[in-house]
Amino acid sequence: MNPSLIASAAAGGDLRHAFENVAYLVAAVLFILTFKGLSHPRTAVRANAMGAVGMLIAVVVTLFDRHILGYQHIVLGLVVGAAIGATMAVRVQMTAMPQMVGLLNGFGGGASVLVSGAALIDAARPGYVFEADPVQLTVATIAGGLIGGVTFFGSMIAYGKLEEWKFLKSLHFPGQHFVSAALLLTAIGLGVPIVGSLATDAAGVSTLSPEAAYWYWGVVAVASVLGVLSVLPIGGADMPVVICLLNSYSGLAAAATGFVLNNNMLIIAGSLVGASGIILTQIMCKAMNRSMTNVLFGVMEASAAQKSTDAVYARVKSAAPEELAMVFDTAQRVVVVPGYGLAVSQAQHAVRDLCSLLESRGVEVLFGVHPVAGRMPGHMNVLLAEADIAYEKVLEMDDVNARFPETDVAIVIGANDVVNPVARTDPQSPIAGMPILDVDKARTVIVVKRSLSPGFAGIPNPLFAADNTLMYFADGKRAILDLITAIKQS
Repeated sequence: MNPSLIASAAAGGDLRHAFENVAYLVAAVLFILTFKGLSHPRTAVRANAMGAVGMLIAVVVTLFDRHILGYQHIVLGLVVGAAIGATMAVRVQMTAMPQMVGLLNGFGGGASVLVSGAALIDAARPGYVFEADPVQLTVATIAGGLIGGVTFFGSMIAYGKLEEWKFLKSLHFPGQHFVSAALLLTAIGLGVPIVGSLATDAAGVSTLSPEAAYWYWGVVAVASVLGVLSVLPIGGADMPVVICLLNSYSGLAAAATGFVLNNNMLIIAGSLVGASGIILTQIMCKAMNRSMTNVLFGVMEASAAQKSTDAVYARVKSAAPEELAMVFDTAQRVVVVPGYGLAVSQAQHAVRDLCSLLESRGVEVLFGVHPVAGRMPGHMNVLLAEADIAYEKVLEMDDVNARFPETDVAIVIGANDVVNPVARTDPQSPIAGMPILDVDKARTVIVVKRSLSPGFAGIPNPLFAADNTLMYFADGKRAILDLITAIKQS
């Protein structure tokens, strides 16, 4: 072959590689600006758009990769995936958003497992030329399979718990954590032969034994069991933290896959997701007054001294809309506490109308949102924003707790665990030590619920039987609409 043609091809390859890296850098900057913009509602929409543009750039540039020999399967995957994704996005209810996030975390981990495995199988074929350090490829493949396997199967268990599948509740056994530790060490041990499968011939060319693939799927199998056992013992009240942590795992798996493919964009994006997920997990743990170690390894049962549900609810007082309307006649400040029940009934627009009615009568109306309300960080904030409720009226837990003693009426709509005083009084409770919204300190508390059923933690709430509490048993949206009618007629 003509040496000048070889030199020209090499120069062209270098130019293409430089263009890819510049494009990936632009996409990475857009991703970072996206994270910054998502920190405030006023810039969140623009931030989402920047993130979408960054991802579009990354995908388009990747499709020009010289290793792609045909686009038929890629196009087919895009069409099928887009159809499934669009259907899920349109049909999923806001109340099921945590489950969807859990599934997407799992799919990210599963993709890392498959891509890393395919790359390893490709590297084991005769005549394969390593473009990156062979040790880097094998070690990163092990990491991708291990973290991806844990992420996928852990996310499936988290999904089942969020769906409240009965057979997944409180499944744990003595010594389970030691078994999990043994599985982790076993998975790492199975990865050692993969690195050991590398060999270098007399010409200095590295080769990988086909047996490496068998060891890899062994790593994935053990990691899958580890993912199941890691999430099974974690209580339902801690699921928001678990979802955040699994999101971080999916990012780390993607970063490992980036080292497998020698793709800078995957490394950057995966690292961003992994780091942000860990930070969010820490924030969630702080909001629940729990350490990450306690969430992951502390299997907490309800206190043996816990009173029976009948005893707790012996003094519950219920009221009709007409009776409740009189409570607002002299109210100067009202705090609304949205919960999962508000999301289920889609009551956010009715709540906005109630807010407008009370404000027209000179009442100050605020909203108190707990960080884990709705089983997902930001769940309630999104619902309130959807109803065009001013962001300035939505207070964080510390700010609103300071105002409850001077609050005339606190309206709790479908919330349970996040307003349960047991968190302050029973050290053996599943929610012990979790900071709660101090609605019990308001002069009057109105709790809107369809029944006295327990929250996600599975324990009764003595707030419902407190002297200053009135229970309003009804669907959230119907209850607020009837209350609006009663107030207008009072």
